[in-house]
Amino acid sequence: MPAPFAAALLPLALLAPAASPVSLVEADFDPATAFVPPAAVSYADDLVPYGSHATVVTDRSAPGRTVTVTGLAPGHEFPAHLHTGACGADPASSGPHYQDAVDPVQPSTDPAYANDRNELRLVLRTDEQGDATASAAVAWQPRAGQARSLVLHAGTPAGPHAAGDRVACVRLEK
Repeated sequence: MPAPFAAALLPLALLAPAASPVSLVEADFDPATAFVPPAAVSYADDLVPYGSHATVVTDRSAPGRTVTVTGLAPGHEFPAHLHTGACGADPASSGPHYQDAVDPVQPSTDPAYANDRNELRLVLRTDEQGDATASAAVAWQPRAGQARSLVLHAGTPAGPHAAGDRVACVRLEK
């Protein structure tokens, strides 16, 4: 192959391969007050102990998420949702639930918007070791840069899809 032709192909060889449709976020839960902002924050170390682990798998070729947690409070239900804000020291910094069609009134309580077709909703039910896996799929993909975190809520007596206090947050975007 002539040298000029080979030199012209070199930049093509250095291109990164196409992005995978699957993304993986793994993080250990740390206190919100950690010196370095953590990738996963626990706001309730009795339910989400420091050092417990979360894995969030997103497959953009098939809308949805799979979440696996280890080391959380055993025998507990944690409703989990995508949120629009980033994790921070204040649990409210994660903002409202991410919605495909955004309710103009926030917080969203209108069943036309606050439903399992318009929001990604999971329920993590931990076993006796505090481990759980849940998957949920929706017919849409989150808009780029708008689903910044996955928030675990404390379960409530109103049912497994009722969202109680925010007990943990996993950063999905840097």
